[in-house]
Formats: sequence, C-alpha cells, structure tokens
Amino acid sequence: MKNAALVCLIILPGGKAMDENGVFVDYYGLLQVNPQCDATMLEKAYRHFAHMYHPDHPDTADVDKFQAILSAYRVLREPDRRAEYDKLYQSHKGESFEYVPTNDDLRIDAESALIDAEMHEKMLYYLYKSRREQPEDPGMMIYRLQRMLDCSDDNFDFHVWYLKSKGLIVWTEAGTLAITIEGVDHVISMSRAAEEKRLQIPKAKKFEEPPFEESQSDTPKPN
Repeated sequence: MKNAALVCLIILPGGKAMDENGVFVDYYGLLQVNPQCDATMLEKAYRHFAHMYHPDHPDTADVDKFQAILSAYRVLREPDRRAEYDKLYQSHKGESFEYVPTNDDLRIDAESALIDAEMHEKMLYYLYKSRREQPEDPGMMIYRLQRMLDCSDDNFDFHVWYLKSKGLIVWTEAGTLAITIEGVDHVISMSRAAEEKRLQIPKAKKFEEPPFEESQSDTPKPN
C-alpha cells in the first residue's frame, strides 16, 4: 500500500501541510535536511531527490515521492510560507531549530555538485553545436535549451548564472544564449580529456610488457 503522506499532500493557507487523513507531513524529513538549513541547502536537497525520483530515471523513478518532494519544496522555498510551516513543525515535533550539519547534508552537497557539473557540460555542448551549425545565428532560445536539459526554472537560472559568470556563455542582442570563445575552448578541452581517458586503458594494455618466461632453449639440459 502506498504511503498516504506521499500520495496526497494538502497545502493549507500559511504553508501548513496535512495529508488526506489530516496527519502532519514532515517536509524537512522528506527532503532529508535540518529545519535550520539555508535556502541553498534546501535547493540542493530538492534537486538531488527530484533528479533521483524523476520519471526519466527508471532505476530510481517514483512518481509519488517526486510529487511529495515538489510539494515540500514549493512551501519551504517561500520565506513567509516556511515561517508559518515552521511554527506548525515545532508544535508537532517539539524540537529546537539549532542547526547541526549532518552527513546527509554533505552527501547531498557532493552529489548535487556532480549533477550540476553534468548539466553545465550538456549546456555547453548544446550551445557549441548550435554555434557550429549556425555560425550566423549561434544563439539558442531559453525555453528550448531548458526543455532539452529538462530542469526547473530555479536550476536553469543557477546554471546560466554560473556559466555566464565564468565567461563561457553570453546573452545575445536577440535575447538568446550563445557560447563564447572561452566556452568553445572549454568544450574542446573537455572532449580531449574524455578521449584521452577513453584511450588510457588500451594504451596501458598495449605497452604492458609480457611476464618473463624462461624459454626451453635457455634452460640448461641436465647431464
């Protein structure tokens, strides 16, 4: 039987959360973060679990959990709604809000960074391909790029901010995103590194010396 808290979450005015049976839902527990975590940590936890439970990932997909994570994040991301929810949380849990980082926080942090790095590479490859195929009009519409990456508005904004701050992408006069010279160099560098890594194992096998075996001709014959 499916967990009711994961199937039907009712968001009441002020950010109060109850399931269909009127039972309080622990949003912090769903996202596996401390109630005192900041907005950055909250977003990283959301991205981690949303990526894990998304239907596009058959090995870990779970539609009910994905919807629950989304509902929790929608409440906790809004300061006013989170403040109201926190009052309800304290009344149900009776816990103080003293923040102590946990191993789960560090795990989510590390895994989110890897996911971000993968998304950054994809964005640059898409924009590189666009510039190679259409040098006269290299920009790509935002909605199209976001749809290709299949990420939320918040995540997309973060990726654009990061790559733009690094000088790898720019906004064009037409309001599209385009890769820069630095971005092209970065893609080429990544491609070379990936190819070298792919060739490392064959090279290692090719130059590996065979184990020494004493030939019969070198073995002295007994008298």
